[in-house]
Amino acid sequence: MQFHDLAAQYQALKKDIDAGIADVLSKGHFILGEQVTELENKLAADVGRKHCVCCANGTDALELALMMWGIGEGDAVFTADFTYFASAGTASRIGAELIPVDIDLDTFNICPDALEKAIERVEKEGRFKPAVVVAVDLFGQPAQYERIEAIAKAHGMRVLEDGAQGYGGQIGSRHACSFGDAATTSFFPAKPLGCYGDGGAVFVGSDEEDALLRSLRANGRGVQDKYDNQRIGMNSRLDTLQAAILLPKLKALREYEIDAVNAAAQKYTEALKDVVKTPVVLPGYVSSWAQYTVLLDSREQRDRVQQELKAQGIPTMVYYPRGVHEQTAYADRHFPDEWYPNTIEATNRVLALPMHPYLTDEDIQTVVTALKKAL
Repeated sequence: MQFHDLAAQYQALKKDIDAGIADVLSKGHFILGEQVTELENKLAADVGRKHCVCCANGTDALELALMMWGIGEGDAVFTADFTYFASAGTASRIGAELIPVDIDLDTFNICPDALEKAIERVEKEGRFKPAVVVAVDLFGQPAQYERIEAIAKAHGMRVLEDGAQGYGGQIGSRHACSFGDAATTSFFPAKPLGCYGDGGAVFVGSDEEDALLRSLRANGRGVQDKYDNQRIGMNSRLDTLQAAILLPKLKALREYEIDAVNAAAQKYTEALKDVVKTPVVLPGYVSSWAQYTVLLDSREQRDRVQQELKAQGIPTMVYYPRGVHEQTAYADRHFPDEWYPNTIEATNRVLALPMHPYLTDEDIQTVVTALKKAL
C-alpha cells in the first residue's frame, strides 16, 4: 500500500502526460516554454486570480511574495506554529522577524484568537512592525480567512495565503489561492497538485505585481533589456517539462480527484469517528485532503500504533513532530511553550493515514481494520 500513490495516478494519466513530455522534448524549449505560459494562465483562471507566476518551488514562491512587498528587517511576519518549516523560514531568510502562532486543534490551522494576541504582544513590545500574516492551508483545508483578513486589516497588515497543501480546497464558491493579498502554492509531488520534481507558483491581482514577480524570479532582470538587472532577485523558474506534467494533472484534479479524496475521507471518518478524533472540516469549507490526519490519545499510543501498522505494510506519517517554536533554528528566540498548547498537543498525537484519489475501498477497509485492532 502506498501513502500517496503517484504510480497509480501516472497510470491513469499516462497518455496525456507522456504526450506532453514528448511535445516538450521535440520542441526543445526546456525553460519557460509555451507550456509554462499555458499553465500560468489556466491556474490563474482556475482559482479566480488575475495573474499566476510559476517558479522553482513552493519555498521560493513564499519568498518571492514577501520580496514583492519589500518585507525585511524590522518587519514581523506571523505564521502557524504547526506547519512545514518553509512557511516560517522564508521570512527569516529575508531578514524579517518570524512570530509563530498557535493553532486550532480541530482544523490544525492558525487560530485567529491566538493570532490577535500575538500581534498585540509584538505591538506592545514595539521592536518590530507587524507586517504580514502567512496563513497556511494545512492538510488541504483553507484557513479561516474571513477572521484572519479582518484582524490583519485592523492592524494594517497584509495576508499571504500559503496554499502549498491547499490547492483544490474551497470556502463557499471561492477556491484556495484566491484569498489574502496574494497566495502561493507548491507543486511538490505529494501535494494535491504535484509535478514530478519541484515547482511552485505565486498568485496576485495586479499587473504591477505580476511584472515585479517575473523580474524577481529572473535575478531582477528588466522588462526591455534582460541584461539590465534593475533589482536583486533570485533564479527561480518552473521548467517546461514540469508544466507539461501539471497540465493534465490540473484537469484530473478538477474533473474527479477532489471528489475522490473527499469520498475517501468520508469513508474514513464514518468508520473511525467513534475510535479516534477524526479531522474537522468547517461548514461551507472543502478540503483537498493533502493529508488525512487523526488524533490519538498520546504520543506513546501514537508511536505504538504507527509501528504496528508499519509491521502490516500500512504506511503512516507524523506531520509534524515539533512546532516551529521548537526548531533549533529558533532556539535563541525562547518562544515559551505556554503560548503553543494546541501545537504541542498536536505534535504528540497526530497520525496521517494513506490518502490519495486512487485509494480503493479495500485499501480503506484494510487501514481501518488494522487501526482498530492496534487500538
